[in-house]
Amino acid sequence: MKDPDSIPRAGEFVRILDGRDKGQFACVIEVLDDRFVLLADGDKRKVDRPKKKNIQHIERSHVIASEVKNSIIETGRVTNAKLRFAISSYMNDNLLKEGE
Repeated sequence: MKDPDSIPRAGEFVRILDGRDKGQFACVIEVLDDRFVLLADGDKRKVDRPKKKNIQHIERSHVIASEVKNSIIETGRVTNAKLRFAISSYMNDNLLKEGE
């Protein structure tokens, strides 16, 4: 079993390193086991059809979207609009910090 800190958590932002969506940001919707997670971005990859991804093929940000996490905990799901908003806010914040 892997270290619990090495496994992403629901609501965490990640950058996809391999595959068709390489370089794009997504959010962890569900942790399947210690190797795989389900990702969605609310735009190309909707919540109702998340992408199963090996955690070796993603880069963790260690930043969790509280609104996404709370929605998953309370209702068991999250809306595509909430995902899009959270990801765009995260990207805007990081682009501003990188540009300074």
